[in-house]
Amino acid sequence: MPTKLKTGQTILFIGDSITDCGRRGAEAPLGAGYVKLFRDLLAIREPQKNVNIINKGIGGHKVTDLRDRWSDDVLRHRPDWLSVKIGINDLHNAVGGGPMSVTPELFEEAYDDILTRTRKKLPRVEILLIDPFYLSRDTSPTSFRKTVLDLLPKYIRVVEKMSRKHKTRRIKTHEMFQKLLKHHEPDLFCAEPVHPNAAGHLAIAEAVFAALSK
Repeated sequence: MPTKLKTGQTILFIGDSITDCGRRGAEAPLGAGYVKLFRDLLAIREPQKNVNIINKGIGGHKVTDLRDRWSDDVLRHRPDWLSVKIGINDLHNAVGGGPMSVTPELFEEAYDDILTRTRKKLPRVEILLIDPFYLSRDTSPTSFRKTVLDLLPKYIRVVEKMSRKHKTRRIKTHEMFQKLLKHHEPDLFCAEPVHPNAAGHLAIAEAVFAALSK
């Protein structure tokens, strides 16, 4: 099924290192991850469409960092489509503790702020939210990975709530990968639980393509 994108439109992707994926260095301007792979899929499947694709991911960023740069990196570009992938750094930050922890409550507050600002400034923009994910099925009660997996649903529920409130599309990325891990080892998609390899990024790109086709 073709995407809803139209020639002349702009789609902007923003997020953390998973979106960045080298786009500020040797892999400029789209990075080597799912954003580039989505561009490739679009070029192959819908070659007649000339769409402007912008990648504004920055490695290490949390939703509070997105909030600080939202006007410069999103609103000024006035995209027709916007994709937001954020959350795993927020979670890791909260597990580590400290006065600047991005708890689920702060995650929701900052996420709601950027989406509210977007709806006010760009009322016609189509928005896609991508759930944070963690490629592990660790069940050891003393492992860090189990701690992350136990806390992750709180952040995913925030994304679900924001998607309902702001009427967005949404990709259940963690759920998607957990289904794949029932049949394959995590290393097929990710050498460690956070940063996907080529297969993992392709899975996300395919999910983006499907989400924009509805």
